[in-house]
Amino acid sequence: MASVSCVAGSEAVMATPGALLSESVLGWSIFTIVLLVILAFCWVYIRKYQSRQESEVISTITAICALAIALITSALLPVDIFLVSFMKYPNGTYKEWAANNETRQQIENTVLYGYYTLYSIILLCVFLWIPFVYFYYEEKDEDNSNKCLQVKNALKYTIGFVIVCSALLLIGTFVPLESPPNRNSTQWEKVQYLFEELGSSHGLAALSFSISSLTLIGMLAVITYTAYGMSVLPLNLIKGTRSILYERLENTEDTEEVEHQIDKLKAKCADGRPLSMRDRRNLQDLEAKLQVLRRQGRHLEIAERNCCNKVGSALRPMKILLGVFFILVALLFFVTLFISNLDKALHSAGISTGFIIFGTNLTNPLNELLLALQPVFPLDYVLITIITMYFVFTSMAGIRNMGIWFFWIRLYKIRPQRTRPQALLFLCMILLLIVLHTSYMIYSLAPQYVMYGSQKYLLQTPLPTADPSQGNHTAAITKICDADAPEDQCTVTRSYLFLHKFWFFSTIYYFGNWAFLVVMYFPKMFLFFFLV
Repeated sequence: MASVSCVAGSEAVMATPGALLSESVLGWSIFTIVLLVILAFCWVYIRKYQSRQESEVISTITAICALAIALITSALLPVDIFLVSFMKYPNGTYKEWAANNETRQQIENTVLYGYYTLYSIILLCVFLWIPFVYFYYEEKDEDNSNKCLQVKNALKYTIGFVIVCSALLLIGTFVPLESPPNRNSTQWEKVQYLFEELGSSHGLAALSFSISSLTLIGMLAVITYTAYGMSVLPLNLIKGTRSILYERLENTEDTEEVEHQIDKLKAKCADGRPLSMRDRRNLQDLEAKLQVLRRQGRHLEIAERNCCNKVGSALRPMKILLGVFFILVALLFFVTLFISNLDKALHSAGISTGFIIFGTNLTNPLNELLLALQPVFPLDYVLITIITMYFVFTSMAGIRNMGIWFFWIRLYKIRPQRTRPQALLFLCMILLLIVLHTSYMIYSLAPQYVMYGSQKYLLQTPLPTADPSQGNHTAAITKICDADAPEDQCTVTRSYLFLHKFWFFSTIYYFGNWAFLVVMYFPKMFLFFFLV
């Protein structure tokens, strides 16, 4: 019997790593497929908008990689939720491969290292890679082909960004998150405590502070571009664009009218009399306009034969339905975010704690919807992925329609096949910053689900007995993980570590959510009625 039990125990030990490997492979295989789709989309998107005359290999590669990093970082949050949720069965018990606490810690560390890597790459892109490529292209001169001088000048301007990044990392390293245990400590003991805290956190505080600082800029971009994109994307889908046939007809009429005006002017000199200075100037302007109209006519003729336009015309009813759907989604986000902010205002400890709450006291529609979809695998993961991608694509739509602005000055326009390399670099940098704030926005929309996913736990409750001599009897009840759950029964997603490391940043993000609601609907409702 002992040998049989030993064999069974060894088989269970051997099965656990195999099950762990299969579960991890499943999660990361999905992430790999998403990665390949993201890279293909980034290549098509950048190639669609970049200028054919001013395209540069280095700026194109940088834009594609930066855009891919932004989308991959946004895709990591659903993977994080999926992995912590997949550790448990629907009845609240841990799966065999996740029963060991060390195994769960290993998976959590893998996700944490993923955040470390992607956030470090974002810092590298924002403070070194994109600024260097931007200034390298700005220093390009057709008369001067000295590449060394071009690189030298680009590095000179990039050093300023590196200094800012270093300052943020140093501040985040030595900002005390907790006071020393002994308040009567000497100054040397306090400094020693800071270094011990830095070693124990493995640099998490420094990286979190730098990312949180960038997230503040991302919050401004979300308020500006994402809120605008959530309004303009549905409107553009509903309104649509003018048909190619109508534009060709209008172009033909304009061309005939300009040709008629040119013939009238040339008729004045049919008998050999010279034209006046005013008529000659008008004739030159009309001939230049005629060339532009004929060029547009050729482009419209090519576009009319394009199969993509024919497919787009056939899908026009679907675009209208999709536009209406996006308006309803934006309305759902508005209501959910308003309830979430109101919940924080009523039930949190206030500004001193960053308006942080560890549960939902008011009914949150989106959070309840995600929890209701948990029994039907994998609908909740599909929905959280769609929400994440919706934030990113509405941001891209807002940037595409508004262009790149510095306060009231428009720097660049985003137009198909006519976008300058500098504009594409700016677009990707803004998207990197927006993605950083998107994680906090999604946490505000569904705090309980983003923290715990679809995890459940077993709660032991005593049963009443008629005879006290029989002892106490308990029954296990399956409950959804929330802030009241025991720490050893529910695993918190790793993204939460980055979202609430510093309370003062959380306070600013909270007020940023209110600003997002104001910008999203009150000005845009007027724009909606004006356009319709």
